[in-house]
Amino acid sequence: MVLTDLPDRFRRVEDRVICPDGVAIEIDRDDPLATMGRMLQQDICILLPGQGEHMLAAAVLCFPASWTLSEKLGRPLGRIHDPVAEYDAEVGARVQRFFDAIGPGRPLWRANHLRYDDPALFQPRSEADPRPVGGAGAAYERAEHQTLLRLPETGAVVFAIHTVVVRA
Repeated sequence: MVLTDLPDRFRRVEDRVICPDGVAIEIDRDDPLATMGRMLQQDICILLPGQGEHMLAAAVLCFPASWTLSEKLGRPLGRIHDPVAEYDAEVGARVQRFFDAIGPGRPLWRANHLRYDDPALFQPRSEADPRPVGGAGAAYERAEHQTLLRLPETGAVVFAIHTVVVRA
């Protein structure tokens, strides 16, 4: 599906994709998530519908914002967001309705931003070691543009996260 909908800046040559920067990526049909991870700048998370909540089933995570894949993989949305104080039952229900409403061929997007003292894109943190919240005086703003798309055959949701850090 990704290969048929590549933007014009990508070119497909036999079993390779030529990215906008000229790098050629071999298409590995046995590991499509790894292929996407090499082609795109976004982190890619795959969430499957589950028992009332979508569950994180797979991911290519290069730029975590204060979380680790090992603590989130296999968990439902509510458990993934346990460390987030604002993510209560009401917010969780709204997020799940948002995920349920995503239709194949109708991508949705959202954005967020947080203040950080450290400009590094790679900032994994354990739930036991939460990030100190960057205050108004924090030197950097970390913004995420998130795109969500439901796959037509499996019903899985692809959650792509493009992260940018700028000086505040």
